[in-house]
Amino acid sequence: MKLIKVAAAVLNQTPMDWGANTANILASIEDARREHVSVLCLPELCITGYGCEDAFHAPDLRERAWQRLTQILPATRGMVVALGLPVLHHNGLFNAVGVLVDGVLVGLVAKRHLAGEGLHYEPRWFKAWPDGVKSLVTLGGNEYPIGDLHFDIGGVKIGFEVCEDAWVAQRPGATLAQQGVDLILNPSASHFALESSRCASDSSSKARVRSVVTYVYSNYIGNEAGRAITTAGRSSRRAGS
Repeated sequence: MKLIKVAAAVLNQTPMDWGANTANILASIEDARREHVSVLCLPELCITGYGCEDAFHAPDLRERAWQRLTQILPATRGMVVALGLPVLHHNGLFNAVGVLVDGVLVGLVAKRHLAGEGLHYEPRWFKAWPDGVKSLVTLGGNEYPIGDLHFDIGGVKIGFEVCEDAWVAQRPGATLAQQGVDLILNPSASHFALESSRCASDSSSKARVRSVVTYVYSNYIGNEAGRAITTAGRSSRRAGS
């Protein structure tokens, strides 16, 4: 496998602050470009912010998120950038990660396991994507692959676990490793919890031990996701997602 430079951006996003959120994303892409990064992982739902709650159901929110993604696309020329947004498909709303390659959206990975305990209530807004299912979604008049996907980009195979996906027993990473994926990206939106970085490190370490992959985890800065501070443990470690 050829050597590439991979980075994770940690962003300070605010729910539905479209201008600031987009500016933060574009600034992180330019920072990565200056560092000659080839693959950049941005946090979960970073276009909208994680804590939009029932506003996720508003058509205007989804339309604005798509408009912002198209605005960001030209900045990704010469790079691979993964970033999160909500996507409506067959009347179901999905927590998705768009994969932008050289200025083009090549597909969207949909989150397979939703955080629905403790601080989290994702099943109120989103549907869990079924394992192994691939489909096509129409956005802006064009069709794009969506679902349980991984990507071969220039000979480097890239797969995803979206936050909660990494905390379940049958995590996607095991299947991705069997499929020969080289790199797993984990866009997350974890709330602030004492010692949560240790939990996240433990999780990614287990992924590396069980399979020969490189694991990259990104998150938000501060307290946006859930507006709470907890002590990391069994109920709070499923951070944000």
